[in-house]
Amino acid sequence: MHLSLLYRGPLSSCNYGCAYCPFAKHQESDAEHRADAEALARFLDWARAQEGTMELSVFFTPWGEALIRKRYQHALVNLTRMSHVRRAAIQTNLSSRLDWIADCDRTKLGLWATYHPTQVSRARFLAECRELDRLEARYSVGVVGLKEHFAEIEALRRALPAHVYLWINAYKRVPDYYTPDELDHLTGLDPLFPLNAVPHASRGRACRTGDTVLSVDGDGTLRRCHFVREPIGNLYDPGWRTALQPRPCPNETCGCHIGYVHLEHLGLDRVFGGGILERIPERNGVTGPHAAIARGW
Repeated sequence: MHLSLLYRGPLSSCNYGCAYCPFAKHQESDAEHRADAEALARFLDWARAQEGTMELSVFFTPWGEALIRKRYQHALVNLTRMSHVRRAAIQTNLSSRLDWIADCDRTKLGLWATYHPTQVSRARFLAECRELDRLEARYSVGVVGLKEHFAEIEALRRALPAHVYLWINAYKRVPDYYTPDELDHLTGLDPLFPLNAVPHASRGRACRTGDTVLSVDGDGTLRRCHFVREPIGNLYDPGWRTALQPRPCPNETCGCHIGYVHLEHLGLDRVFGGGILERIPERNGVTGPHAAIARGW
């Protein structure tokens, strides 16, 4: 059995202040940090105890920036060293120190790195990417596709190594935000951009969330994904496995990558393969309806 867990603990602070970002902007108190650390430690203890019973992949999707906290660096080191863990990945703005990566099993580590042009210079961000390459870390790079950032996105793509996938998150708050020419232009930079630029009809469609993919909060509350609020169990209850079952999506649409990537009819598991959590498409052996565009980067 292999289970992917999207972990989002109580952490809700970020060292960046992007206007377009939904992440919380407050600074935790010492008590809040202790609560987050205790929740993370409990989750790691649970993960360690699963050895011999299942294989795990863990994706940290913090409501803020977690890698500036040593506890999350240590968590990734520990997870990648567990024999039954296939992948340990995290979303990050790459503003933290990176030397801890040397202690990881880097074949299991994945970094979903986002460039924020209003918060950091392109030169500094690219220096961090070069350090990831030096450390032989696996990573993807992305940016929100705001029109005022088009020049930065183009420059970023030119500067990144060819092996690094650059993804663009479509800005969806404004209807018909992009002209047809702009859509074509962004697709030239990210061949999978058209999939992110539209909401995917999902009600009643088969999805791996709730079955082989689960969302878990700091207190252990299980949900099928971050976008369906109904709890389906608790990770720390003895009978938590009874929550695992195929379920059709209850939402009309799904527009976020970490959600729609698990919709079965889209076939994106065959595009991303083992890099599905950290958003790294496979270069070779890609099959399914999006194989051609996946090979275009």
